Amino acid sequence: MKQYAQIAYTWLMSHVNKGIDVIKDLQSHANKNTRAWLSGVAPVVIETFDKLPESVRKVAPFLPWIFLLLFTLNLFGYFDKAPAQVRAQNPSIVFVNEEIEKMVTEGKAVVGPFVEVIRVPGRIDFHESHLARIGANVTGRVAEMLVMPGQVVKQGDVLAQITSTELTQSQLSFLKARNTSDLAERSAERARILFKEDVIPLAEMQRRESEASNAKAELRASQDQLIVQGMNKNSINRLAKTGIIESINNVTATIPGEVVERKINKGQVVQPSDALFTIANLDTLWAIAQVPETNAPLIKKGQKSDIQVNALNSKMIEAKVSFVSSIVNPETRTVKVRAEIDNTNRQLRPGMLATLLVESEPVEILVVPSEAIIREGNYDYVFKRETFDTFKMVQVKVGPEGKGQRPIYSGIEPGQSIVVKGAYHLNTERKRQLSGG
Repeated sequence: MKQYAQIAYTWLMSHVNKGIDVIKDLQSHANKNTRAWLSGVAPVVIETFDKLPESVRKVAPFLPWIFLLLFTLNLFGYFDKAPAQVRAQNPSIVFVNEEIEKMVTEGKAVVGPFVEVIRVPGRIDFHESHLARIGANVTGRVAEMLVMPGQVVKQGDVLAQITSTELTQSQLSFLKARNTSDLAERSAERARILFKEDVIPLAEMQRRESEASNAKAELRASQDQLIVQGMNKNSINRLAKTGIIESINNVTATIPGEVVERKINKGQVVQPSDALFTIANLDTLWAIAQVPETNAPLIKKGQKSDIQVNALNSKMIEAKVSFVSSIVNPETRTVKVRAEIDNTNRQLRPGMLATLLVESEPVEILVVPSEAIIREGNYDYVFKRETFDTFKMVQVKVGPEGKGQRPIYSGIEPGQSIVVKGAYHLNTERKRQLSGG
């Protein structure tokens, strides 16, 4: 075996030497031709070359080959200065350089007061203490419409007029009851005089007084019926004096505010059960939300709250919790929460969608800035320093965000150094290293 190897080596070296001799001959021939050509074209170059040191003259013929070699190496990217990629063997490890280090800030995970901000979807609604749904007092037909939606009215303003035969009958009954009461009272007065003169017996006088008392009761009942049907005391007194019956019933505003809804038209027949107008004072509104029962203990009456309204470019409006229901809705397992909002500038409208943000009572717990948390594959992580040029991604269990902080329930210990700013850049670099990009 050694003999064959020696033969192969001898054969290879002989051919290499022959190749070198061929190259030398070619180089010598090229040098002679080049020198002859330059002597005729540029003799100054030959004179300058001959004055160079002998060592330089020996190397010069090889310069074209050196330039060809360098050009070939450069063509294949041999001289590229791209840094070698550092690939993390552990998927949770990321290697960093000076540039990445400048993008991150380290800090300590500390125990401090954490205020959880509970976000609950809700809506803007009327303040029920400043809302009135006004109906007709009698059955009748709408004769006049005096206000339109959007119009501001005062308490007692007439909104519409209704013609009603029912009101006519009630007024007639009142007049009859009044006449009957007057007649019975005069009869009882005569009976008292005759009894003193011993003309009639006591039983007769008592009978007439009883009739007078019953007549007064019927008069009061008919008067109350007129009040229920919308007549005021002045109108009733005028009816009693003049005896003139009016079939017009006025629908009046019971509170001051804006007419936000009208459900009738002229000529329509209405009944006392119908809601004809809705009047609201829009200076104060409610934000109403249904809070899950698990979060309900964190909300107390009087707590500060922010109302985020999407229709106002998610503008935050300050409010206070004015009501927390004492019962849980058995169907939705939620608790009704209400907050009052000042709306004197009329920027809010009932029916708008809103998000109720309520701050819970502060509790002492391990917290980190929200920017320190990254989410990957339905899990939450933070980066902690592993070595001088590496960080490690550590899984943690966190709670909801509150005022730019997240509570940490497990995964890291208090006082541990973590990345509090720039965790996103670290995670991007980690993915890049894993992909070999």
